[in-house]
Amino acid sequence: MIKIKFPDGNIKEYQENVSAIEIAKSISPGLAKEVLGAEIDGKLYDLSYKFDKDAMVKFVKFSDPKGQEIYWHSTSHIMAQAVVRLFPGTKVAIGPAIEQGFYYDFDHVPFTDENLAKIESEVQKIIKENQKFERKEVSREEALEFFRSRNEIYKVELIEALPEGETISMYTNGEFTDLCRGPHILSTGTIKKFKILSSSGAYWRGDSKNAMLQRIYAISFPTSEELEFFLKVREEAEKRDHRKLGRELDLFSFHQEAPGIPFYHHNGVIVKQMLIDYWRYEHNIDNYKEIQTPQLMTKALWETSGHWMNYKDNMFVTEMEDMENAIKPMNCPGGMLWYKAGLHSYRELPMRISELGHVHRKEFSGALSGLFRVIAFTQDDAHIFMRKDQIKDEILGVIRLTDRIYKTFGLEYTLALSTRGEKYIGTLENWEIATAGLKSALDEYGQEYTINEGDAAFYGPKIDIYVKNALGKAWQCGTVQLDMNLPERFDLTYIDENSNKERVIMIHRALYGSLERFLGIILEHFGGYFPLWLAPIQVSVMPVSDRFNEFAKEVRNRLLSAGFRVDFDERSEKIGYKIREAEGEKRVPYMLVIGEKEKDTGMFSVRQHKKGNIGEFRLDDFIEKIKDEKEKRTLPEGYKLEL
Repeated sequence: MIKIKFPDGNIKEYQENVSAIEIAKSISPGLAKEVLGAEIDGKLYDLSYKFDKDAMVKFVKFSDPKGQEIYWHSTSHIMAQAVVRLFPGTKVAIGPAIEQGFYYDFDHVPFTDENLAKIESEVQKIIKENQKFERKEVSREEALEFFRSRNEIYKVELIEALPEGETISMYTNGEFTDLCRGPHILSTGTIKKFKILSSSGAYWRGDSKNAMLQRIYAISFPTSEELEFFLKVREEAEKRDHRKLGRELDLFSFHQEAPGIPFYHHNGVIVKQMLIDYWRYEHNIDNYKEIQTPQLMTKALWETSGHWMNYKDNMFVTEMEDMENAIKPMNCPGGMLWYKAGLHSYRELPMRISELGHVHRKEFSGALSGLFRVIAFTQDDAHIFMRKDQIKDEILGVIRLTDRIYKTFGLEYTLALSTRGEKYIGTLENWEIATAGLKSALDEYGQEYTINEGDAAFYGPKIDIYVKNALGKAWQCGTVQLDMNLPERFDLTYIDENSNKERVIMIHRALYGSLERFLGIILEHFGGYFPLWLAPIQVSVMPVSDRFNEFAKEVRNRLLSAGFRVDFDERSEKIGYKIREAEGEKRVPYMLVIGEKEKDTGMFSVRQHKKGNIGEFRLDDFIEKIKDEKEKRTLPEGYKLEL
């Protein structure tokens, strides 16, 4: 008999060689229908896995990200099988699960819409066939012989990259066999709903020197309701694509002459400046001192920081008077020189130093993605120099500042603590002090957090902050990193109460992450309908005909004097057209319609985006209303996706 322990602490005894699915059935037939894999002593296995010793078991369902990965990767095998059935001679490459669904790459001519429809139908047939997924472990030589005999050149290349003596697993369902670590679902019949999303070209291993393959993106779900919800969210996400909205709202553009570097248009400069002004407002409250360091610094600095040895391939390097220099990819080394410019006492600590630094990093053209992945961006950095006994309070301060900022934008967020891995620098004592400080701060803050064991950088533990936008998409924006590396490299010290030199402790942290990426996130988050304080145009003044233009100009000037950004639409267009354009294309928060009644009575018809006519206001009352909304940074109504 063997003992199986479950997450709730219960322990049950089973006969040796019992399978994971049999254990699930013994607990509940309903559970057995839902489970997709088993996490055994921390590692994922197929449900066909048989136990020969005591173990800790956790079953994973589709609601678990690990369960989704099993489900989607299994479906990718089914889709590859369908392609090979329909188009004999097609060579298969790789088919991983991704954040939402999966893809598979094929050596094939571009797939037509008709091809994709046939593949979708064939997948449904394979699902109905309810083929079992069978795992087989083979030697490296056996795997090479198998795939060479089938002329699967991409699988052969993958196997040849594996070390000698590596145990390799292959999965077979029906007539299709693939190279795969697994785990997989029990049978193809587990898949209920399947949908091909798109297809495109993709270089083998992402290298333009390699063959161009054809990639098919798809997704699958256990229920039709989940698929329908996903497709609705996807449709809304396409409408909210920040690149599309950036063009529509005249915020930014990209050009071949400067790949990966955004050109900010007038409206974009306004929004970016508002983000900066708000950032400065919140940092002033917490007593941060803003600095600015050079963009171009010598090779010697980057050698001291360690970037020259570890990050040079991502840096832009230039030469001047036989001296190598680099454009900064990050602000930290400049901040170190700022600290070294003076002698510091323990009484000055903590010192909170912020910088909106413009940085450049080399990126492959294929990795560039609108504002989300660029070559040049503004990083909202801060470095906090402190004593060991100040770690907890400073971390708490950063989390509370993060909370204030993200809540202003209606962004939900989660926290994760990453602890020391196998490779690290510094003493274990310092690591324990640093990690305990982070954990103590998180515990005191009181919000639930996860622990990523061994996921810290080699120079210190960190807290990662993930935001979730209105569409439910998660992004890592903020990070709070304790660093014991740079203070050592740059010999950063302070004078303690006994007049001795002590090594300073340092926090790196960014909250927007980068202004560019954050702008992209909130652009999609709000669907282009920015809150009043952020909107490039806050009020549109619309005379119903040319004879009210002079009065409308007086209204515009009153609004301008009150500090608002105003669009004066004096075109000889019908008022309905002006309103539709302001609400739709320009996404203006408020519209004032100016006609005979408004001129005679001083009462103005006000329209608000997404709400329509909200009534009549005297101009002074309207100005007070929007002043209050602007000062409170009120969130717009209806920006969250309602399905």
